[in-house]
Amino acid sequence: MVANLGFGTLIITFLVSIYGAVAAYFGARKNSPALVDTARNAMLLTFPLLSITALSIVYLLVAGHFEVQYVTEVSSNSMPIYLRVTSLWGGQAGSLIFWSWLMSAFATAVTLRKWDRDREFLPWVILVSLVTLAFFLILSIFVENPFVSFWQTPTGNITTAMFQPAGTSLYIPQDGNGLNPLLRHPGMIFHPPMLYLGFVSFVIPYAFAIAALVTGRTDDRWIRITRRWTLVAWLFLSLGLVLGGRWAYDVLGWGGYWNWDPVETSSLMPWLTGTAFLHSVMIQEKRGMLKQWNMVLIILTYDLVIFGTFLTRSGVLSSVHAFAQSAIGPLFFGFIGLTFVVSLSLLSRRWSDLKSGAQMTSWFSREALFLLNNLFFFGIFVVCFWGVIFPVLSEALGIVGQKIPALAGVFTGQKVTVGPEYYERATGPLFASLLLLMGIAPLSAWKYSTSKTLGNAVWKPFLASLLVVAALLLGGMRSWAAILGFWLSAFVTFVTVYEFWRTIWARHNARNENLLESWWRMAGKNRRRSGGYLIHLGVVLMALGIIGIEIFQTETQGAIPQGGEINLGHYTVQFDSLSVFDTGDGRNVARAVVSVYKDGKYVGELHPRRDYYYESQQPMTIAGVRSTMEDDLYVILADWQPLSTAGATFKIYHNPLVNWLWLGTIVFILGTLVAAWPDKEPEMVVVQRSVPVTSKA
Repeated sequence: MVANLGFGTLIITFLVSIYGAVAAYFGARKNSPALVDTARNAMLLTFPLLSITALSIVYLLVAGHFEVQYVTEVSSNSMPIYLRVTSLWGGQAGSLIFWSWLMSAFATAVTLRKWDRDREFLPWVILVSLVTLAFFLILSIFVENPFVSFWQTPTGNITTAMFQPAGTSLYIPQDGNGLNPLLRHPGMIFHPPMLYLGFVSFVIPYAFAIAALVTGRTDDRWIRITRRWTLVAWLFLSLGLVLGGRWAYDVLGWGGYWNWDPVETSSLMPWLTGTAFLHSVMIQEKRGMLKQWNMVLIILTYDLVIFGTFLTRSGVLSSVHAFAQSAIGPLFFGFIGLTFVVSLSLLSRRWSDLKSGAQMTSWFSREALFLLNNLFFFGIFVVCFWGVIFPVLSEALGIVGQKIPALAGVFTGQKVTVGPEYYERATGPLFASLLLLMGIAPLSAWKYSTSKTLGNAVWKPFLASLLVVAALLLGGMRSWAAILGFWLSAFVTFVTVYEFWRTIWARHNARNENLLESWWRMAGKNRRRSGGYLIHLGVVLMALGIIGIEIFQTETQGAIPQGGEINLGHYTVQFDSLSVFDTGDGRNVARAVVSVYKDGKYVGELHPRRDYYYESQQPMTIAGVRSTMEDDLYVILADWQPLSTAGATFKIYHNPLVNWLWLGTIVFILGTLVAAWPDKEPEMVVVQRSVPVTSKA
């Protein structure tokens, strides 16, 4: 009954979406407000309908209706309630419904805004949103139906179908397979929803961009409408990436947070183009420039969102994040191609209209440095895109070689994988260049800026950052990569603090306020700039964590008897005991107890373990971690003998500064929230330089 209700509302939502898209199109073409209003009502109806569908799946999961195939695949009696709920997005079919539900929520929210000033955008925004939604509903209805049930034939064979086939009876398994052990983690509650929220949020600015192209609105109105939508999308996607890194750090057992996995990288790509877009639109707002480039970036970001979803669900790439191979791959590929071609066709029609009369007057100006920033982000995207598609391309060319004997010697047919070394070598210099630009760009002025004026603004923070380099050299550091990274971090920090101080001091002198009051009012009156500074500081803190673990991480591995020790740097790990036992939720746990000493002093006890899930017959490694702001000691139980006294094998990582990465994330999120908050009034205090400047954004 509940499964039929969920599937019925899914069908109705699809029909409503198709109707709304058609009504929006003809309403715009025929200039019919009545048709546009019905399309808007259809859009508003999708969210409550899909809520019924999603809640139906949640009910089936929580109640243990194992006659439903999806419930059997991702749930089990031993799983706690919160994991059964999160199983909604733990499998292929459910995650597509979850994606559609979030899409309808965001599209409904934007449809509810006042449209008095921008009425011509409304039908096209609805059309784009509903076409995107309808595509995902097609996948759920015809390919990955989460409501399909098990049916047993008289001969005992089990089949699956939405409705009862003739001569069969409902088959109800006693239990389900349960979630993959890697998904039984608190990260399951937060990481996928944040990532999905980031994905679906980017549909909104894309929809407005298409509306601007169709209607011929070549001004920056669509950008101003969607600025906060874009910031929200960027925030959610950033959160999703960082939470995924933290999840990997906790459960994958390789001592790191990012391994350039293909699905990880495919989620990073829309973040890269979206970040470039956020910086680039400021140039359009301030100078009316880069209109064409901004359209390219938002179109690319939208299709990268769909592309990332495609890679996760098609099974074309091997990944710890990917679902099993599915028939939806070709459909995704077709939709990406269709939307990309249609978008570029619209862009080509308006290409000349989007040209700007403004010219780049100085290569040291804010807009020039922002453009360089865009090129670096785009360069990293190209590196990532090539790394992701190269294995697929190499395999496809191999198939060509098999079909054409003359090319067999050229194309071998082997899938060539791309490892972390490729990404790190190719993107490292680009990320370092971006960090340098974060220090220089805030000191430049819009339109007018020269090397002399920029030099006058930068020399004090630059000298202060050199003191950090001197301190590192005196402290014995000789790694040029680490020194460069720490210098860049120090430089950006000093620039940010210096600029903050100059602005606060200027307001203090102009308004006769105390410094604390000046800081508070300045931050409140230009939240976009203040939030940007906080984001930069957050990136610096994250950079410290990345430098620490990437350059200074050390590791060791060894088998030691009970009471034995293993050393790594200043740390000594002593194996105290091991216990193996079953739990009430279907696990077999092997849990070691180790004592940790630093420079001979006892600092604590860790409990690395390995959990084996009987349902899925899969293990999960849980590291024992001692965390401080200085470093993490990360201990993994790799192997053990049947008797606890016989010994065990441990793998140990020393991860310096890694917790600065997580601290920087908090500052980064805070800065994004500040930047997205509406300003109360325009900034009135401007720091004077030797050339005319406008207030900063």
